[in-house]
Amino acid sequence: MEDSPSIVKVDRGENQISPCRGRRCLPKALGYITGDMKEYTNWIKDKPQVLQFIDWVLRGISQVVFVNNPISGILILVGLLIQSPWLALNGYVATVVSTLTALLLSQDRSAIAAGLHGYNATLVGILMAVFSQKGDYFWWLLFPVSVMSMTCPLFTSALNSIFCKWDLPVFTLPFNMVLSMYLSATGCYSPFFPSKVIKPVSSVPNVTWPDLSGLELLKSLPVGVGQIYGCYSPWTGGIFLCAILLSSPLMCLHAAIGSLLGMIAALSISVPFEDIYFGLWGFNSSLACIAIGGMFMALTWQTHLLALTCALLTAYLGGSMAHLMAVVGLPACTWPFCLATLLFLLVTTQNPNIYRMPLSKVTYPEENRIFYLQARKRMVESPL
Repeated sequence: MEDSPSIVKVDRGENQISPCRGRRCLPKALGYITGDMKEYTNWIKDKPQVLQFIDWVLRGISQVVFVNNPISGILILVGLLIQSPWLALNGYVATVVSTLTALLLSQDRSAIAAGLHGYNATLVGILMAVFSQKGDYFWWLLFPVSVMSMTCPLFTSALNSIFCKWDLPVFTLPFNMVLSMYLSATGCYSPFFPSKVIKPVSSVPNVTWPDLSGLELLKSLPVGVGQIYGCYSPWTGGIFLCAILLSSPLMCLHAAIGSLLGMIAALSISVPFEDIYFGLWGFNSSLACIAIGGMFMALTWQTHLLALTCALLTAYLGGSMAHLMAVVGLPACTWPFCLATLLFLLVTTQNPNIYRMPLSKVTYPEENRIFYLQARKRMVESPL
């Protein structure tokens, strides 16, 4: 009986330690599935090639929004399935074909593993299905989708050889080039693969401000993010935001802010409300805000303001390019995002707080900021 108190004390001590261990384990567990999942990447290197290939494809799907995370890729694929299984199928097939082509062309294996040779094809496959007059489940469309996806690594590799001189990313320029080439070649009168008719505005739009719906504006925020993948469902856009959040809360915040700024820009020039509700003014500015707000520039309050400015400029540029390209029957795609963001990345300044990340060191905003702070500390300690 004398030993009982000591036993009780030991039990109480163990009960006190276990909750602390649980609290420590939760952030550690989250660390394995957030960011770019570096531990998982190292673990899968010696696993069967099929598993590695699936990982590369999923990362390619998520890299459209600068996310290098296979779980985010799964979430995005789920969002596409909710929007349309046909779109999801085309996007997945295109990513698989493009990744295989990059392997056959012996492209840099680390770039393939990060999904950098898949994301442009993801957009090509989805948007070819979106702009097809034949509608859903026109199975013959998978043939041109596969062929055009094979050209994406060619454009990516060629553009990389040029842009590397300025240490710039190619963004979605290959997607823009491939899709514009395909839609120009087929057109709306093609007997095999007709595309939807895109006409320029020919009359003054009827904009009645009392008809503006606050609920629809609220829904247009996730829809703007969803339109990055050509989706107009707010549920799909919400899932995409969750996929981005899993990798980086800062990226998710800037994605939402960018979509909001695109909406504000549209309202400021009295754009038809249907275009705003459909998210057509949100996706380019959302991408631009992510790119400048911590992804390719280390996040400071100066680069945050720069990201907001870039998002607004991208939205207005998107409106002007949509009118210009409609004259030749083509969509603006993500040309506005690419041109505006590259312009901002090429800006030179003596301000040390506006720091462009070396392309080889880019991961995700939180990690990028750590790299920037360490680099700045080294410069302060040894200015020479």
